[in-house]
Amino acid sequence: MTSTASSMDTRQSQATEEQRPSWQQRLRRFGYTAEPRSDVRDRLVPPYSRPGPRLWAVLGLPQDLAVRITRWSAWGGPLLVTLLAGLLRFWNLGSPKAVIFDETYYAKDAWALIHRGFEVNWAKNANDLILQNNGNVPIPTDAAYVVHPPVGKYVIGLGEWLFGFTPFGWRFMPALLGTLSVLMLCRIGRRLFRSTFLGCLAGALMAVDGLHFVMSRTALLDQMVMFFVLAAFGCLVIDRDRTRERLAAALPPDGDGVVRPNAQVAETTRFGLRPWRWAAGLFLGLAIGTKWNGLYVLAAFCLMAVLWDVGSRRVAGARHPYKAVLKRDTGLAFLATVPVALVTYLASWTGWILSPDDGSGGYFRNWAATAGKDGSFSWLPDWLRSLWHYEQEVYQFHVGLSTPHTYQSNPWSWIVVGRPVSYFYEDPAAGTDGCPVDAGEKCAREVLAIGTPLLWWAAAFAVLYVLWRWLFRRDWRAGAIACGIAAGYLPWFMYQERTIFFFYAVVFLPFLCLALAMMIGAILGPPGATERRRVVGAAGAGALVLLITWNFIYFFPLYTGQPIPIDDWRSRMWLDTWV
Repeated sequence: MTSTASSMDTRQSQATEEQRPSWQQRLRRFGYTAEPRSDVRDRLVPPYSRPGPRLWAVLGLPQDLAVRITRWSAWGGPLLVTLLAGLLRFWNLGSPKAVIFDETYYAKDAWALIHRGFEVNWAKNANDLILQNNGNVPIPTDAAYVVHPPVGKYVIGLGEWLFGFTPFGWRFMPALLGTLSVLMLCRIGRRLFRSTFLGCLAGALMAVDGLHFVMSRTALLDQMVMFFVLAAFGCLVIDRDRTRERLAAALPPDGDGVVRPNAQVAETTRFGLRPWRWAAGLFLGLAIGTKWNGLYVLAAFCLMAVLWDVGSRRVAGARHPYKAVLKRDTGLAFLATVPVALVTYLASWTGWILSPDDGSGGYFRNWAATAGKDGSFSWLPDWLRSLWHYEQEVYQFHVGLSTPHTYQSNPWSWIVVGRPVSYFYEDPAAGTDGCPVDAGEKCAREVLAIGTPLLWWAAAFAVLYVLWRWLFRRDWRAGAIACGIAAGYLPWFMYQERTIFFFYAVVFLPFLCLALAMMIGAILGPPGATERRRVVGAAGAGALVLLITWNFIYFFPLYTGQPIPIDDWRSRMWLDTWV
């Protein structure tokens, strides 16, 4: 009897092996393992991890208090991390009291937009007048040619409207969005990893990244793009959870109460309007309305969302998941993203559209009524034809931009922080402008847009880890992170001859932090690991996080423009390309 049962088990095992898709059998030699079969509900909607009873026993906390802490930590943890990030970003925000780097464009453009509806040409000495008169300067009326859409400048202008045309005013909204992005990343990471700890870790890593910190304290556009992209990603992750919950609820349990795959339910269930996907379309439209590189993110995220739908229906039992998604989901998915993003983009130009078309309005606003009056598509509204002409001119500018710049860099160097950007530099003498009397030769006062080096170097390995995890473990979370990195990073390789800068990388920085948090989670060890494995993993992970935190503190004077002795400044120039 035992021999017969054993031979039957062997035959069943062989049959199962033969039924595996051939690609799975080939990938097994590289470490691929298929997901264990279980109740479909747990695969569609995995539960959140909770600290084990041993932790509470070590801390000496009663069970009821431990339950309350676990419940409140879902928001309490992210809010604490966000509070730390906000205190750092808003501290002495108005310093340096100067117009640094490209603030010379966007701070003034923002002020003109909220007062005139379009950008204007400022006098060459406008920066000095603004600082000397606390922002009380007349606004010119001559329209200016600008090459970026208006959304990010309206955001900057909101801070100026609230707090004045001052350094604090034009940096307020970047600091606020930078702080809120940390909160979003904590919550997104928690939902992605089903772990409050790993979610908070991802947010904390971004809170102590130098590039994110500097961009949160500078009135540039890329920080706004990052915020809108991250918000769109978060909306899509929530949408994924909601649709999988609906699928899980639609699947009938069997006689034992176990939910199993059901092809009919998986292929016919409709998900409705899916408001979170519409919200993602709105945020993607705002990203494109800030800088055009948001278009690549729109394309990548739409493809990712479709593949998520395919995966959801496949897990639920669909025999033809692609066909089911094409029939049930693709139409509404398209309507919720591309048209919404397009309408949002057009709406962002309302100020320019409503400006006069007699030559006193926005740049090129009167083109359709003058130079383009005999052109094609004359049946379209003049404002639309003028806007289209403007966009064509801007595109030609972007693709042809190759003017050399001291701080330009190739995207190959970004991931290893090869060439940061100096936004502000002064060298006060000892005893002046905050430079200590005993500083020696002189001081250096710099705002350097550089990522926390140890974080970025560790993230370079984390990118390789998530790629392996996605390709050989079929982990959708790693695929989502890789998609975010690819959408923000890879397009720049098509423009290596253009004048581009390292700080563009802030757009995919949140996904680097998610990748690093995922790798640190692997270092900590899986839930079923031995106590010794856990201790070793905790020691390694803790050491890495502490080193990254120390690295941020060490470079903090270079992020905030604090005067330090020139020798201390030189000691922080670890690479020759940083000078």
